[in-house]
Amino acid sequence: MSALGRKKVLAVVLAGGEGKRLMPLTADRAKPAVPFGGIYRLVDFALSNVVNSGYLRVVVLTQYKSHSLDRHITTTWRMSTLLGNYVTPVPAQQRRGKQWYLGSADAIYQSLNLLVDERPDIVVVVGADHVYRMDFAQMVEAHVESGAGCTVAAIRQPIGLANQFGVIDVDPDSPKRIRAFLEKPSDPVGLPDAPHEVLASMGNYVFDADALTDAVIRDAEIERSKHDMGGDIVPWFVDKSESAVYDYKDNEVVGATERDRGYWRDVGTMRSYYDAHMDLVAPLPIFNLYNGQWPIYTSHGPLPPAKLVEGHAGEALTTFNSMLSPGVVVTGGQVSTSVLSPEVYVDEGAEVSNSVLLPGVTVGRGAVVRNAIIDKNVVVPPGAEIGVSADDDLARGFTVDDGLTVLAKGQDVPQ
Repeated sequence: MSALGRKKVLAVVLAGGEGKRLMPLTADRAKPAVPFGGIYRLVDFALSNVVNSGYLRVVVLTQYKSHSLDRHITTTWRMSTLLGNYVTPVPAQQRRGKQWYLGSADAIYQSLNLLVDERPDIVVVVGADHVYRMDFAQMVEAHVESGAGCTVAAIRQPIGLANQFGVIDVDPDSPKRIRAFLEKPSDPVGLPDAPHEVLASMGNYVFDADALTDAVIRDAEIERSKHDMGGDIVPWFVDKSESAVYDYKDNEVVGATERDRGYWRDVGTMRSYYDAHMDLVAPLPIFNLYNGQWPIYTSHGPLPPAKLVEGHAGEALTTFNSMLSPGVVVTGGQVSTSVLSPEVYVDEGAEVSNSVLLPGVTVGRGAVVRNAIIDKNVVVPPGAEIGVSADDDLARGFTVDDGLTVLAKGQDVPQ
């Protein structure tokens, strides 16, 4: 038996993010709870990657407006207790003082009781707000073989984008070792095997459990620290020469195609959230949700299949390059290049194009929705237009962000 086969692994999902740049979608929910891809929540991608990797003891650290997220996890992510497996949300508990989480490292520090109870050898720490597939078992294996106390997952990015990421500078003589962790550098050095690229942190980490415990305890005592995993914990391991990097390009996910292999999107802005949806509806999708060998798990309730019917007077409907979720009904309308979440209704004569509609949205007869993201339970009245004129949208109190019109959950649409 290999050394890896004897390792006990606990997965920690950091899901306390506020997601200010996704307002108003995060006005009433944490960022990891934001719906994505019709039937999913963002957290489903992280959790699916963890459990598909074989790690079935998972804690999800929550904080900001967590009710929607907690409910989704407890009702969807149920494991067999017979073998001691679980996925459980853990809210901020103020175990270390009368303050909420001060950062991602502080979240783990305040939750060290979970490590004490579980007594893992390895801790896999992942973010909850990215869209991707990844086999963490391969990263854990590389971590154990490296002998490092900390391993950081990284994805290759053009060197011209380095100032948008936390960048990992590797040792040219030992390219799997981290020489420095640079926060949004203006003059980065390219990789030894690809001078036009840099390694950007993905926000996923593997730690020896004892090393992680020591690091967060030490960090908690430093007043000037921001208590951040990437900004404070990883540099500490780098300074001790105990850090390694795991190149995402080396990760092989079963069932992946050449087109979607290596796909990873940070959906932290409205534009990136929208663009990731457009990736899904392309005729040959850049990210393939139909990989049955590495499924993305979720639950959307007992809904009927989507239904496409002609209008009451025989009006034809047109639907193409779109994803329609269970419970969707399109009656004589036009839907193109859009994602329709469960229980969306599009009435006859309506047009929905280049848009993302979250659950329960109703688009009335003859209404037009273009280049829009509409949150849950919004009713677009008959004949209304959204996304046609930015000035009109702003005048009605809608959010206009980078060419997109965004409506909050249940927001009123004036006639």
